[in-house]
Amino acid sequence: MTSQSMLAPLPADLVQADVERAFAEDIGTGDATATLLPADGVAHARLTCREDAVMAGIPWFDACFRRLDPTIDIRWSLEDGMRARAGSVICELRGNARAMVTAERSALNFLQLLSGTATATATYVAAVEGTGVKVLDTRKTVPGLRLAQKYAVRCGGGHNHRVGLYDAILVKENHIMAAGGIAAAVAQARRLHPTLLLEVEVENLDELNQALEAGVDRVMLDNFDIPTMHEAVRVTAGRTALEVSGNVDLTTIRAYAETGVDYISVGALTKHVRAVDLSLRLQLD
Repeated sequence: MTSQSMLAPLPADLVQADVERAFAEDIGTGDATATLLPADGVAHARLTCREDAVMAGIPWFDACFRRLDPTIDIRWSLEDGMRARAGSVICELRGNARAMVTAERSALNFLQLLSGTATATATYVAAVEGTGVKVLDTRKTVPGLRLAQKYAVRCGGGHNHRVGLYDAILVKENHIMAAGGIAAAVAQARRLHPTLLLEVEVENLDELNQALEAGVDRVMLDNFDIPTMHEAVRVTAGRTALEVSGNVDLTTIRAYAETGVDYISVGALTKHVRAVDLSLRLQLD
């Protein structure tokens, strides 16, 4: 996990766009059940975290409630990137009752999903503590919530790989085949996109040597076993950064990190997310 001061906040308009999409699918033409409550009723609520977790998603949670009640009072006892203990009350709210019951589900969906991402990330980061390895996310994210999940990864102490297909080049098997080899693919990538980070995925030591000769910025070792990872680190000798990918879980990541590689990318951070158990209880004033 990380401190709030280390987190670059996402633009407010991006958060708001996420909230608008969530409300469009959940509220639609209006919350029929909320009309059972008095229109001018006021409620207060407590948000309890039922398990140890790293928080992420507070901007989305707040934006959901403020979208329907701009004057709502929201008070947090922690910030994104901080750990909540099981049974702790982490937030208190007071505002329009109808707005609160309508916004509740979308707000919790964001907070539970993103806190789940941050918590999983923190677990992987802890597993490689002391090795100097940076844990990276991937593009295996919930459609439409990539930037949100990548923010959550940072909350958990992880680091972001490329955001999409536009901000870095990752040359893989099909690209290599189409270009006529690693050297040709790298040369073309440098010519077309000279300012982008250039990474090549390799499947064996021969391909690693070709990538090193081509002068890439980073090499991804795809499904290497541990002895071959050690050899890859020896052969590379610091000439470029090495990233491990494939078959990474909590039972393998420490051994991979101890080979001396620089990065380990983990699709499970954003792909296999279990929502954090949160409970929001409302009471009419």
